[in-house]
Amino acid sequence: MRFLAVCTALAAATTALTGCGQSGDAAADAQKVTLWLMKGSASDDFIRTFTASFEREHPGVDLDVRIQEWTGIVEKVNAVLEGRSKESADVIEVGNTQVARYVETGGLSELTLEGLREWGSKDWIKGLSDPGSIDGAQYGVPWYAANRVVIYHKELFANAGIKSTPKNRAEWIQATQKLDKSEQQGIYLAGQNWYVLAGFIWDEGGELAVETGSRWVGSLDDEKALAGMEFYKQLQALGDGPKGADEETPPQSEVFARGQVAQIIAPPGQVAEIEAANPALKGKLGYFPIPGKTSDKPGSVFTGGSDLIIPERTKHRRKAVDVITALVSEKWQTELARTMSYVPNKTTLAHVVAGNEGAATMAVGAAQGRATPKSARWAEVEAKNPIKPFMTAVLTGQDPKQAARTASEAIGTVLNADR
Repeated sequence: MRFLAVCTALAAATTALTGCGQSGDAAADAQKVTLWLMKGSASDDFIRTFTASFEREHPGVDLDVRIQEWTGIVEKVNAVLEGRSKESADVIEVGNTQVARYVETGGLSELTLEGLREWGSKDWIKGLSDPGSIDGAQYGVPWYAANRVVIYHKELFANAGIKSTPKNRAEWIQATQKLDKSEQQGIYLAGQNWYVLAGFIWDEGGELAVETGSRWVGSLDDEKALAGMEFYKQLQALGDGPKGADEETPPQSEVFARGQVAQIIAPPGQVAEIEAANPALKGKLGYFPIPGKTSDKPGSVFTGGSDLIIPERTKHRRKAVDVITALVSEKWQTELARTMSYVPNKTTLAHVVAGNEGAATMAVGAAQGRATPKSARWAEVEAKNPIKPFMTAVLTGQDPKQAARTASEAIGTVLNADR
């Protein structure tokens, strides 16, 4: 998935053994292997360099990289998986939370037995690997990740006498209270930034929804989830963020660029937008991981990013596996992370972005990364999004338990459709 437009959550599949039985390449001569990548996921230079290297190391292979738009991609991938498309693909980049939907479509290869050890699966970031695993079978191979951090105004922190960034929630609240003055905001946090709320809920041990047997149950009315919402309310009150709108209404980067906001919670990439809007802020902005309940680990975050999948209908399965093996190798993970300021797919590779403050801060938070519930219908929940009015209701003084119960029932209704 991609930030901030990022993050849409978008049964059978044959067993790995069956897939292997169908995996013979069509011929030993030149083979055209098609890789679909999403627009903006990799630079033109990365694609050219990777393609040349792969073809050099795999004589007789013509790697055809085709760039796809996020808009309409679900239907386009489904058409390939179902065999009703004139186009074909051997490896496809998909949003990490889209994998469950494609598994339900059918036609997606199980990769559990392919190369998990070689791919370094034991060190995968869970926010990427967990959504790619359905009922214990791995269908999506993590490629890269991105997540939110706290972007802060260094001068405002210094003026408030804050010498170090907070490491836990108590320190965070205390610092933000010092920063929240008459002519400035301690933090700009829109009332409906539900991805941030999700992290607070996970920190409390709660969930957005849980699967019990064959049914999904919305769980915002659980006491742990309500505790996460209560912390959100406490933090949100230390600024003037709108209670009835999300972070894009108005865009929080524009608000922050005015220079009187001490903090926002956002992907590091928003700093470029902020500095473009107000060049006077260049060199004055920093990052720190979203603080957790205790200082020993950062807070939980929603992990956005992409996984790699292989359609069952590929005629070049072995070469498709080779493409994934190359893309997730340390060499190309390092190149991609440094070029695009991403978090690599493994926690053991976090060091490769040490020279990039924003990416390095993301990598710290990514260790506590999570993803939305693994339901093929979660994208429909986001489209209707009963979480947002629940948040607004709590922030405007309505009964939290009742508002949470209403939202939970709405989530369950969507997730259980056709069950």
